[in-house]
Amino acid sequence: MNIIPTLLDGVRIIEPKVFGDARGYFFESWNRKNYEEAGICCNFVQDNESCSTRGVLRGLHYQMPPYTQAKLVRVIRGTVLDVAVDIRKGSPTFGKYVAVELSGENKRQLFVPRGFAHGFAVLSDEAVFAYKCDNTYAPTHERGIACDDPFLGIDWKLEKELWNLSAKDMKNPLLKDAELFDYEKKEYLV
Repeated sequence: MNIIPTLLDGVRIIEPKVFGDARGYFFESWNRKNYEEAGICCNFVQDNESCSTRGVLRGLHYQMPPYTQAKLVRVIRGTVLDVAVDIRKGSPTFGKYVAVELSGENKRQLFVPRGFAHGFAVLSDEAVFAYKCDNTYAPTHERGIACDDPFLGIDWKLEKELWNLSAKDMKNPLLKDAELFDYEKKEYLV
């Protein structure tokens, strides 16, 4: 596999080695030993999958301690723009984001460590999105940031009139008003 660092420390793009022939393809989507050798050390405890149609925008989501989560995300079918945002106050890259196109064709993955918000926008007619988490879902500790926050300035590669947000995501606060992590205290690593 090929590990591509990003401008956000710890956020990495993973390009797995895909073996294909006339019958189809095969690749390892997770191998603890190989990922640990690449510096991605997680005890994943939950796998999730969603199916969404074009224009669905999910995020930007994260969880507060003690339920912070690292995620390894990928697309099984379709195409999404996947985004990770540094929400660690005091970090040299606070408020910066990485956006990468993930698709069933390119088989890329994005590793999103604890301390980052995550979201994605569906660019194809439909997308099946899968992700591993290193902590369980805790609705009482779930938080979000407005995906259209002008401070972040994320280009979701979709016209805003096509956005399809959940009622909950429509109410997410701006970054400046959100409950965030303290980079120096590292409480997001709990």
